[in-house]
Amino acid sequence: MSSSVRVAVVTGSNKGIGLAIVRTLCKQFQGDVYLTARNPLLGEEAIRALKEKEGLSPLFHQLDINDPTSIRALRDFLKNKYGGLDVLINNAGIAFKEADTTPFGIKAEVTLRTNYFSTRDICNELLPLIKPHGRVVNVSSMVGPGTLKLCSPELQERFRSDTITEDELSNLMEKFVEDAKNGVHQEKGWAIPTYTAYAVSKIGVTVLTRIQARQLKETRKGEGILLNACCPGYVRTDMTFPDAPKSPDEGAETPVYLALLPESADAPYGEFVSEKKVVTW
Repeated sequence: MSSSVRVAVVTGSNKGIGLAIVRTLCKQFQGDVYLTARNPLLGEEAIRALKEKEGLSPLFHQLDINDPTSIRALRDFLKNKYGGLDVLINNAGIAFKEADTTPFGIKAEVTLRTNYFSTRDICNELLPLIKPHGRVVNVSSMVGPGTLKLCSPELQERFRSDTITEDELSNLMEKFVEDAKNGVHQEKGWAIPTYTAYAVSKIGVTVLTRIQARQLKETRKGEGILLNACCPGYVRTDMTFPDAPKSPDEGAETPVYLALLPESADAPYGEFVSEKKVVTW
């Protein structure tokens, strides 16, 4: 175990914003940077490209956030090799294309399973490993608060509650999937603009972040850990459109900013951040 070496992990990082985050961290973070991917071949290919074309030195570890065994393998590796974790950026996520004809209920189930429930699972395994002055960044989206405003007043109140628990939040996420499968999500108060399933999943990620920050303040008080959610912006990736205004490197700016907040910083904490500024939830 080499606890003196700092370590950063980026989930879902063999392409897109995740890859750009790894690239930037390799240039700015003083320590080991792990690129992770479900498919080892794609992960190693991304590693080789960063090494051979850009002269960077990322490391690779397989990670499928939908697989509890894979999450635990990463957890044990970090604990045994580094004695913990300094920076965790939860970037892994999915979004169906607008033209995709998959039934909405299935879209909701698949999207929330990855974007919310699996992000929750990896946080539950890795947050206990975060070292003092560690940084945690959950990649969310501005479509979350935008969609929340279109939901029923009751749902808005529950999602904005300062006392909501992780179990209550997960129950709400499960209720959305159930309502979507039954075709009653609109009458139950869930907004239905384009990308509703994606947006609801990101509401979940942002609220989860607020809950995690509240819990850390109680259990790890005085350790200087900062945990936030952020929106990278509308970025040109496989998940979006080729005419999106931001490049992946530009999309990486806010997540990396939060990941590299100086040790002396005490804010932002438990916030939702866009363009490096706190957005009112």
